[in-house]
Amino acid sequence: MRLNLVQTAVLVTFLPFTLPQQIASDPGRGGASLEVVHLYNDLFPVGVAVSSNGRKFSTYSRSLDPNNVAYTVAELVSNTTERPYPSADINSPPGGAINYTTTPPSGANYPDYFIGAQGVAIDSKDRLWILDTGRAATPEGVNVLSTPGGPKLIGIDLTNDTIFQTILFPPTVAFADSFINDIRFDLRSSVTSSGKGVAYITDSSQEGRNGIIIVDLGTGESWRHLDNIPEVRAERGFLPFIWGEVVYSLPGPGQPINFAGNFGADGIALSADGETLFWTAVGPRTLYSIPTERLRDRSLTSEIMAQASVVSRGEKGISDGLETDSNGLIYAGNFEDNAVNIFNPANGTVQVFARDPRIGWTDTFAVATDGYVYFNENQLWRTKSYYPGTDRRVKPYVLFRAKCPGNGTKVNLQ
Repeated sequence: MRLNLVQTAVLVTFLPFTLPQQIASDPGRGGASLEVVHLYNDLFPVGVAVSSNGRKFSTYSRSLDPNNVAYTVAELVSNTTERPYPSADINSPPGGAINYTTTPPSGANYPDYFIGAQGVAIDSKDRLWILDTGRAATPEGVNVLSTPGGPKLIGIDLTNDTIFQTILFPPTVAFADSFINDIRFDLRSSVTSSGKGVAYITDSSQEGRNGIIIVDLGTGESWRHLDNIPEVRAERGFLPFIWGEVVYSLPGPGQPINFAGNFGADGIALSADGETLFWTAVGPRTLYSIPTERLRDRSLTSEIMAQASVVSRGEKGISDGLETDSNGLIYAGNFEDNAVNIFNPANGTVQVFARDPRIGWTDTFAVATDGYVYFNENQLWRTKSYYPGTDRRVKPYVLFRAKCPGNGTKVNLQ
């Protein structure tokens, strides 16, 4: 017997009489006003980053949309156009992002080309960093496994648009089925013996182990913590509702539907003082944190100590990306309420920051030095990876921004 899920509209009618008063209803809008910054009419965006002089960059996941072939990193050069960044060449691996000479096909292993960019961020020195998963999806939607040389972190000097550093992840840190997703930086010299700072990365794998990856930017060494503990994994049986639609995942052609909590540790944010790391999975709704010193520790008992230091900060709504401003406020999406919420670590409360019918799947956040928080709306739950398996997205996708409260601005950790 085949299961048929039907979206049903219910028409409410009333007997013909005059209502003596208005009935209360949801206003649908509130809080900060949203400004449209950019309309994406071409490829499907995920990440966003904004430099100190207003340059804007986006990443385009080849794992989440196999149509993102032309480029996987771009600079937004007008309100409606993008160009491959830093060049079209680096976005186009020889033979493509997928190596079809292996069985099964695998991600190309070029360390000098972008295979499948996902995370993007600008650090406190105004340098752009690209997080490359080393993975891409076939036209049928199968996300191939990575091979060494593909998963990497690439630093770009925005003064001359050239690469100044490439850090390759070993297969013991970024597994073949890892999905390295979002990234945050702490450039304080005191946090590592190299004095160059660290990066914190989420592994959101849908097939494998989730966790937090730490990178010493001076030595290029990387390691994992919180490997596959419950707090970094998606919640079994998690079922969200977005824009009045029930959201089931569809793992692949011919496969049965599943619950939609299928991304592990995803959004990530550093406290304004760099001493605490926050993260969330896409399902459940819980925000977690850990002291960053526990993540930087590589001693014999460091994993035991790290696991013992994880703190639940309570629910904040379903969200993908996270971000912090200079006031220490944590921005998080709230898909089910068409909203962006704020978590205040100072008192442990959550407040609605902005509510708007145009908000759905808020992907990545970026607080810029201009005092605005930027975020992409990309309708991810309407891709073929979710029931009913058809592409129901409606272009353009949108980059919004809103003014940070209390004169908040970009966190400066250096």
